Order: sequence, then structure tokens, then C-alpha cells
Amino acid sequence: MQELQAHIQLTRSDAAEDAIIVGDPARIDQVAKQLTSPVELKYNREFRSIRGSYKGKAILALSTGIGAPSAAIAVEELHNIGIKRIIRVGSAGALQSNVELGRAIIGEGAVRDDGLSKMYVPEQYPAVPSSDLLVKAKEIAPEAVYGIIRSHDGFYMDGNEKTQAFWSNFGLVGEDMESGALMTVGRLRGIETLSILNNVVLYGEDLQAGVNDLVAGAEKVALGEERTIEIALEILSK
Repeated sequence: MQELQAHIQLTRSDAAEDAIIVGDPARIDQVAKQLTSPVELKYNREFRSIRGSYKGKAILALSTGIGAPSAAIAVEELHNIGIKRIIRVGSAGALQSNVELGRAIIGEGAVRDDGLSKMYVPEQYPAVPSSDLLVKAKEIAPEAVYGIIRSHDGFYMDGNEKTQAFWSNFGLVGEDMESGALMTVGRLRGIETLSILNNVVLYGEDLQAGVNDLVAGAEKVALGEERTIEIALEILSK
């Protein structure tokens, strides 16, 4: 009997070799629009999953909710059911003023400014994506912004603007909450990973305004979401 995973509620019979993870369960609907014959699998807590195909390649898509802990749970349980490659398609805030709304940001590495990944490995351990997936990304999406991103644990801490300015001065291009955990746990478990992020907050813009634009479905952000999903699917189809 196949072992049912406690949180994502999937078994090996549900899996493909390739998976896309997203934060928001509602974003699974956007992934489904670009898949052939998508089928709903499970919806438990923040973990909503579907399976379909893209250019003949089987793809599993799973939401992880917000933050590193739930993302790491997803990666661990996807590993348990046999997933070999995981691409995160998420949202980000820019850390450079020339990154416009809806622009794809693709992480060449991540500053692990989260708490969870430090429970796995020391702070000196790098969070880096699969070189193979990154090369494919640069072929498929030359228009994206490539660079180091920062993964953090929250939106509303005092001093956020100073923290963002600090990392911006080191040339970081964007920030999210899950990529560091994805790259770290994926590397430890032998999974190829990549993070493709849609910029939803301009650098220096009020966070709440940016989030509200995302919820309202601002045109540039909506097109950016569609494009980041497409990039991920194209990479996984190779």
C-alpha cells in the first residue's frame, strides 16, 4: 500500500517527475488554464493539487500557502512521492528601482533570511537553484531579471524599509518568503529546483498598496503571472 503524505494528501500514484509549486491556492486555477486535461487531486489546508500535462509532459501543481515552513513541508512530501524537479512560481517585491510590475525575477541564489532553513543547515550553506534549470530559463526567458533574491519571514516588522535598502545596496533584485527553503531542502533531498517570481511591488512602494494591486488583478501583474507560469512549464517540457 502506498504511503499517503500527511499534509499534501498525495501518494506516488498521484505524482509526475515534475512539479510546479505556488503559494496561493487560487493560483492553481491559473496553472490549470495552461495545462491539458487538468484533474483536481486533493485540497488539504493550504495544499491544493492538480495534475495535467504540458506538451505531452505530465505536470503536478501544488499550492503551499505562505512562508518557508509550509513550503518545506511540501518539498519534503513531494520528494517522498518521487518528484524530481520543482519550480516555484510565486510573487515577489522588487529590490531595485528598475524592476517594473509584472517583470519575471528568476533567482540565481537566495539569501536565507528565514528561520526554517537554518534548522536544516548552517547559515553559511548556500541556497542555489539547479544549474540545468537556470540555463533553460535563460534560453526561454531572456527578458527576465536574473540575480540574487532574499527570502524572509514576514511583511510587517518594524524597520522593513531599512532592511530592504540594506540588501538592495548589495545588488539583490527581489524578495519572497519561500525560495530559500525550496532551494535548500531541494538540494538536500536531491531535487532540482528553480524559483520564478512575478514582481508585484515596486521597490520603495508601500507593501499594502502592492498587495492590493495583486488582489485587484492589475493588468501588468496578471500578465506577469501568466508569463511566469508559462516560463516554468516551458522549462519542464524540455
